[in-house]
Amino acid sequence: MCIFLLSVVTYLLLVWSGGPIEPAEVVIAVVLGGVLARAGRSWAEGESWFPRSFSFIRLGRFLFYLFGPFAVALFKANIDVALRVISGEIRPGIVKVPSHQEGDGALTLLANSITLTPGTLTVDVDEESRSLYVHWIYVTDPSPAEEEIYGSFGEWARRISA
Repeated sequence: MCIFLLSVVTYLLLVWSGGPIEPAEVVIAVVLGGVLARAGRSWAEGESWFPRSFSFIRLGRFLFYLFGPFAVALFKANIDVALRVISGEIRPGIVKVPSHQEGDGALTLLANSITLTPGTLTVDVDEESRSLYVHWIYVTDPSPAEEEIYGSFGEWARRISA
């Protein structure tokens, strides 16, 4: 049922142009959703719809992080990058930043949060030292502290993946 609903909603969002959705599009969405749900059921018989590590507490933490601290940092970074573009005050470079993340999920969440924030881009991960190589728009220190690059993202990644 989950695959069916996700397929139908995704298709309808892709074809929606801001106005009313044609009835033919709804029919196509339902047929396509049915085909994908049937195929999904035959590929993964007997498997749970949710991963073993899924929990509603984690989901709640993630949503709070996404619409709270991450949204605030995203807003601040957009303003900072816009001002740097206008003023021309940039010193781009790649820096190595320790992450101190234990699990792969936490490291991935941290790397993606850095990449989604304007002015920074995660370009590589050193799996042995669990460090991230980050392209930074305004390098002030060749070996910056964690908080300089990604603020509280590291702590939130640990909380969400715990």
